[in-house]
Amino acid sequence: MAIHSITAYQRYISPVKGFACPHRQLHGGESCSTYIKRMLSEQSLMEVVKSSQKRFQDCALASRTLTKTSSGCIVIPCCLPF
Repeated sequence: MAIHSITAYQRYISPVKGFACPHRQLHGGESCSTYIKRMLSEQSLMEVVKSSQKRFQDCALASRTLTKTSSGCIVIPCCLPF
C-alpha cells in the first residue's frame, strides 16, 4: 500500500507541485520518493520509516544549500525566462 501511495504521489501530485526534489537536484540520482519506494521493496515498512529520516534530513540540507548558492529560487517554473 505504501508503494502504491508513493506511485500515486509521483504520478498526480509531484508533476503539478512546481518544484523538484532538492536532494536529486544537488546530488543527482533518485528523488526522495523514488528512493523511499525502492527501499520499501527491499526492507520492511518499519525499517524504511526509521532509515528515511536521514534521507529527509539530507534533502533539507540540500534545499538550504541550493537556496544559498542560487538566486534563492529552487522552484523551477519561477526560474524560467518569460
